[in-house]
Amino acid sequence: MAIESARKTGLVDHVIEQLRAQVTSGEWPVGSRIPPETELIDLLGVGRNTLREGVRVLVHSGLLEVQQGSGTFVVSRSEATATVRERIASSHAADTMEVRRGLELEAARLAALRRTDADIVNLREALANREAAFHSRDSEQFVKADIAVHQAVADASHNQLLSDLYRELSESLYETVRAGLGDDFNGPHIDHSKAIEAIVSGDVDAAVAETMAYMRELIDS
Repeated sequence: MAIESARKTGLVDHVIEQLRAQVTSGEWPVGSRIPPETELIDLLGVGRNTLREGVRVLVHSGLLEVQQGSGTFVVSRSEATATVRERIASSHAADTMEVRRGLELEAARLAALRRTDADIVNLREALANREAAFHSRDSEQFVKADIAVHQAVADASHNQLLSDLYRELSESLYETVRAGLGDDFNGPHIDHSKAIEAIVSGDVDAAVAETMAYMRELIDS
C-alpha cells in the first residue's frame, strides 16, 4: 500500500490516517519496525513535528511502541485489539479461559465451513510442528507450536475480528502457559488431531465436539 503525500490542511490527521492504514492493511505487520523518521517525512511530505505528533497519537492508541535506541514498532493491528489486550492482561485466568473456549468453539465451527486448500495445508503443518515440539520436550517451542495450531484454526475461520482477538488472547496467555509447563515439561499430551481433521473434512458438528473435548481436557489437566 503506497503512502500518499499529505495535503496542506489536516496534516496530522492525514499522517495518522496513512500510518494507521499501513498497520491495519498488514503492510507493516505486528512486530515490525516502521520506516525511519527521515523516510516517512519524505514519503508524507510533512515536517518532523507533524510526523512525530501523528506517531505519538498512534503510540497512545496502542498501535505503535517507541523503543529507545531501536525505533518505533507495530505492537497491534488495531486500536480495538490493543484495548482487548490490556483488558485480558488484567483479567482472572478463569475468565480468560472461558472467553478462550468460546472463541475456539466458534473458530472451529467457522473453519469447518470456510477452510480453503491453503488453510488445510497450514492446519496440518501446524499440527505436525506441535507434535514434533511435544516429543522434543522443549516447553518454549511447544507453547509456540501449540498457539500456532489454534491461530491456524482462527485464521481458517476467515473472520478477521475473531482471528485478531484470538491472536491478542494468545499473546497474553503465552507466559502463563509457558510457566505452567515448567522447565521439565511434565504436562500431558492433549490430542488436537481429531479436531483438526474434522475441520479439514468440513464436519462442523465433529469439529465443535472435538474442540470442546480437548478444551475440557485442558481445563481439567
